[in-house]
Amino acid sequence: MLSDYRSQTIDAALLDDLSHLVRLAIREDLDRTGDLTTLALVPQGIRGSAVILPRVAGVAAGVDLIEAILQELESQITWTQHVGDGERFKPKQPIATLTGETRDLLTCERTILNFLGRLCGIATLTDRYVSRIEGTKARVYDTRKTTPGWRRLEKYAVRCGGGRNHRLGLFDGILIKDNHLACRASQDGKLLDPGTAVRIAKDFVSSGAYRFENPPMIEIEIDRFEQLESALKSFPDIVLLDNMDCIWLRECVSLRDQIAPSVELEASGGVNLETIRNIALTGVDRISVGALTHSAINLDLGLDWILKNG
Repeated sequence: MLSDYRSQTIDAALLDDLSHLVRLAIREDLDRTGDLTTLALVPQGIRGSAVILPRVAGVAAGVDLIEAILQELESQITWTQHVGDGERFKPKQPIATLTGETRDLLTCERTILNFLGRLCGIATLTDRYVSRIEGTKARVYDTRKTTPGWRRLEKYAVRCGGGRNHRLGLFDGILIKDNHLACRASQDGKLLDPGTAVRIAKDFVSSGAYRFENPPMIEIEIDRFEQLESALKSFPDIVLLDNMDCIWLRECVSLRDQIAPSVELEASGGVNLETIRNIALTGVDRISVGALTHSAINLDLGLDWILKNG
């Protein structure tokens, strides 16, 4: 039995996603014309430096990717890092200094800030959620409610903020949801029992129909307390408790402790900064929060020019 889903790091797949996204950002910003304002006002050959400064406090994410972004931009910019991913920073605390051709700095400015602002915003929001449940045994997880094309980057940012990663995609685990149970009923009129569904999934994994590098985790979603006993007796890795209030969550934890202490319970639905601590105090092991990625606000970052007389 696996203990958790894989964690998103700066790996080859993430860097490939980043490459595609940076190319798209360049195309939508410059098209086939270029930076008209910079071409008109800034002569070639002028060099300068500028510093990335946050306007508010936050948690860094994406700073460790600046080098890869600059390489994709094919600029002659060099940079000095002042804050590492996962580190907290204060307002106006330098995050990185960029040095190079002034034309390159001005043309690349918005692309770099857009990537860092998005990722720092997710890391900062995640840090707020994680801080709210400090002292409990619960852990904060992200979801698949991510920006198309940005999933690996956004999940990496969640990790920078102290959160955990749920499955990366449909390929990365078996999560039996209500629609999987319901679609069977549309064929034969019988709603698939949660325990039966888990056993079917286990048989699929062990059948050899697919070759797995590692056997996938098996998780099943329920939305009623009455479904829990059946699910627990089939011993999935995780039971996801969807949109249950804290009273029912406590009942679920109590029953789990009696029947299958090794099965983890995940709470989902209705989770926000005001509710998450009470949810954690029910004794669940995991809390998945779609808001980490679908509702994070870009952190306000700026690129401030370093003047020679300054």
